[in-house]
Amino acid sequence: MEEQRAEGEYESGAGILHVFGRQLKLCRERAGLDRTELGARTGYSASTIASFEQGRRIPPPKFIDRADEVLDTGGVLGAGKEEVARAQYPAFFRDAARLEAHAVGLHVYAAQAAPGLLQTEEYARSVFAMWRPLLDEDVIEQRVAARLARHEIFERRPAPHLSFVIEEAVLRRPLGGEAVRRGQLEHLLLIGERRNVEIQVMPLSREEHAGLAGPFTLMELVDGQRIGYTEVQGDSRVHTERGKVREIEAAYGSLRAQALTPAESLSSIEKMLGEI
Repeated sequence: MEEQRAEGEYESGAGILHVFGRQLKLCRERAGLDRTELGARTGYSASTIASFEQGRRIPPPKFIDRADEVLDTGGVLGAGKEEVARAQYPAFFRDAARLEAHAVGLHVYAAQAAPGLLQTEEYARSVFAMWRPLLDEDVIEQRVAARLARHEIFERRPAPHLSFVIEEAVLRRPLGGEAVRRGQLEHLLLIGERRNVEIQVMPLSREEHAGLAGPFTLMELVDGQRIGYTEVQGDSRVHTERGKVREIEAAYGSLRAQALTPAESLSSIEKMLGEI
């Protein structure tokens, strides 16, 4: 039972957070500070410091950097910053999140919901609130924060090339209500105006469709390696074998040809907005 519990903790990311929390507490005590004092010097409350130490909340990178300075750890806390950041994602997405963070090109086919990289905060919260089995409220907030953190890809320089093919049905589905849907469509229009982003809508009226095997993501790394990522019902796979990746690339090429052009797609989204 202990082995099963430990494995579950690791898979959920809790194991990583508990290890970091213990390190933080030891460093704080070695420095002779209580939680209130550390909180005052880092800009957090004592209760938040307690949550960090107990592995109940994920410390943001800026806190880890500041705690390293205040506690004079010599970089001990910062050494685990990347692992702590990855712990905010569900286990099945962690490898993909690590690759996404370094991708110079990223191409997504979305068939069930708006791509995570394009979701507004309200839309993302609605998605996680509908997750089954039901997620606890703190887990929902953690997942929402993690999803929004991924949006830094739009500010990265040099800017990566990003493209998305989204099913029309996804854009018409009012997840969270029409107000949330409106905000999501408006967000797509804003993001779609960026020079490094192309959004295409796959119309319901298309008689030919190359994406019936399900959604996927293609990533290109700085060294030229191309990687595929597929996910269904919480099970995921990162594909590096060239034959499989080539199959996904071929499907994506066909999808882009079958979908509306980026300009037509933005016009279609504007039309949907006018219908709400």
